[in-house]
Amino acid sequence: DMKGFFALAIEAVRPLLDQPFQQPLLILATCDEESSMAGARALAAASRPLGRAVVIGEPTGLKPIRLHKGVMMERIDILGQSGHSSDPALGHSALEAMQDVMGELRGLRAQWQREFNNPQFSVPQPTLNLGCIHGGDNPNRICGQCALEFDLRPLPGMDPEQLREAIRGKLLPLALKHQVRIDYGPLFPAVPPFEQKADAELVRLAERLTGHSAQAVAFGTEAPYLQQLGCETLVLGPGDIDCAHQPGEHLELARIEPTVALLRQLIQHYCLTRSEDVQRR
Repeated sequence: DMKGFFALAIEAVRPLLDQPFQQPLLILATCDEESSMAGARALAAASRPLGRAVVIGEPTGLKPIRLHKGVMMERIDILGQSGHSSDPALGHSALEAMQDVMGELRGLRAQWQREFNNPQFSVPQPTLNLGCIHGGDNPNRICGQCALEFDLRPLPGMDPEQLREAIRGKLLPLALKHQVRIDYGPLFPAVPPFEQKADAELVRLAERLTGHSAQAVAFGTEAPYLQQLGCETLVLGPGDIDCAHQPGEHLELARIEPTVALLRQLIQHYCLTRSEDVQRR
């Protein structure tokens, strides 16, 4: 859902190459954008400034996005003691311990949804989805191992590490109660929530050029990492997220020219116009 944006960005800049650029233009490709975001993380860790403004070409229907939720994908493993099911005293059920773990996670979800709310999102609360569970190997055997993977989407203003600490605080008493070992950790590092100020120059410009007010989405992007480098950051690209990650993923031909025209206007504003001319506007 991102590759088409490169071709459109290149097409947007081609007719401008013979004009005197007042500021540099960078078309940036990063690795592993769909999962670990390792490329964007490495850029943020290097702390080298990229530029004044960054546009990330995720599919937004050419509507500017200035907020998105974070993405945390986590795993809990429970190691109990297997034994013959005819005598429960022979073992410690990892599956029954996981049942209580899921109850605590649902309790935290309810607590966080009471405490945090942002009406700019279509789903205004943080979400926690219990995605998949695996455990046990036979009906007549006490379950010795169980694993749960879940997805947590925090709102801007929620700290992923604080959320993890709250979860850890619920797991320790359950490990003691059920006499099991509980291991908890991320499947990959969390993508932080993202928010660009509504009055930022890039947000105001994108709203004017597109005719749409800046919005919020539930999916994660590399925006928080590029923002860490001091760039005003916005998510804005052709296509629809509902079409992404599918065998029939595509970009309608009718979206190409409007995207090229919009990117060209952004390039002209930031790269071809002198900074003092921008300030006078």
